[in-house]
Amino acid sequence: MTYVPPRPNILLLHTTPLGAARVRRNLSLCPDTDVVDFVQRIMHTVPDCNIIHRGKNFYIHTCDFIITINAHSNTIITAHKHIHKY
Repeated sequence: MTYVPPRPNILLLHTTPLGAARVRRNLSLCPDTDVVDFVQRIMHTVPDCNIIHRGKNFYIHTCDFIITINAHSNTIITAHKHIHKY
């Protein structure tokens, strides 16, 4: 049998008002951006989206940023711009 790593349930993703504000601030998004919809679109459409399950969180890595999601509750916690070191 092939091992399939766990992934966040896209339909159950949610965030708190403070979490949404934190993501908008850290990623410089517009104040009216729907954070849950933004993350769902990233997971569906970005071809180089890499999802890692480490401890109690999922980390979604793209070339531009890292999004942290709680693995148990599917809550979007925070996001950070990816710092490229050349």
